[in-house]
Amino acid sequence: MIIGVLKEQLPETRVSLVPEVVLALAKMKVTVWVESEAGKSAFFSDKAYTDAGAVIKSASEISSAADLILAINPTLIAMSSKPDTVLMGVYQPLFNVPLMQQLATAGQTVFSLDTIPRTTRAQSMDVLSSQANIAGYKAVLLAAMQYSRYLPMFMTAAGSIPPAKVMILGAGVAGLQAIATARRLGAVVEVFDTRPAVKEEVGSLGAKFIEVEGAADASKAGGYAVEQSEDFQQKQKAKIHEHIRKSDIVITTAQIPGRKAPILITKEMMEDMRSGSVIIDLASATGGNTDFTKDKETVLHNGVTIIGNSALAASMPADASKLYAKNVFNFLKLIIDAEGNMKLNFEDDIVKGTCIAHGGNVVNERVTALL
Repeated sequence: MIIGVLKEQLPETRVSLVPEVVLALAKMKVTVWVESEAGKSAFFSDKAYTDAGAVIKSASEISSAADLILAINPTLIAMSSKPDTVLMGVYQPLFNVPLMQQLATAGQTVFSLDTIPRTTRAQSMDVLSSQANIAGYKAVLLAAMQYSRYLPMFMTAAGSIPPAKVMILGAGVAGLQAIATARRLGAVVEVFDTRPAVKEEVGSLGAKFIEVEGAADASKAGGYAVEQSEDFQQKQKAKIHEHIRKSDIVITTAQIPGRKAPILITKEMMEDMRSGSVIIDLASATGGNTDFTKDKETVLHNGVTIIGNSALAASMPADASKLYAKNVFNFLKLIIDAEGNMKLNFEDDIVKGTCIAHGGNVVNERVTALL
């Protein structure tokens, strides 16, 4: 079996496999081809790959001959001309339905790792969590650099500086890491989430949990947020407005799979914020959580800086690639047999739940519902 790794297109800086994982695959009797300079932006040289047992090949050679092609972003995967190729990456299939149909019609088997079921058994393969952890960390550092004041309290001969007040909307993986990072930097942190179940985790990290009664039950949503009633949304906005006017830094992380990100910060709220405040919107790729968010852009409104960036993991490409590659490796172990051959076991709930297209058809139920 041959696994091919394609070089991502900038601004993507990560790579699907790192040399450490190539070495582990070689021990499983798998041949790995890596496109020249695929790991350059993540600081992994071609020599590091060849030392681990990989073979450096061109993109055309990989696309025409590899049995399984790894490419993080969907912009690369349409290159493959071999109809029975398996494609694997993070393809946001609910937002790229036409492409998923195109690949299915072409006979490709597609695994999108962002659809891995969020179960205990699948935790080691959860690319969304591993990358969100980095995004939450970098969001706070980015905010700290943009913010015009200190984050911790400072007492000097010239006077005292109060600590910054940080508000985090969404206590998923990114939000929890943002809490921990902001607290380590000395900020006072408040957190809002529609799931009351996360209150204990928030408190354990030293932050205050903002409660709004009447949230829809998210216990069966696989760890994701769910849409809320109109009445709850109005209560939510009022509560956020009450607290956001006192906040110096706001980090938003709220997303709903397959839907536009909910607007949590309105124009009216923003105009009540202190001049010099900073908002980091991690949901910008799906529309953003504010009325002014623009993906991959920084916007200034009424003295408030809004940074839209859903790709912060790529700003730490070495560690992001290492974690992503470990996720990929743990998934590959489910579909590679003892002889190093591919064995797609669709009786396995993780394999089945991650597969988007197979046998000429789109097989993922959430994607087919959108066709």
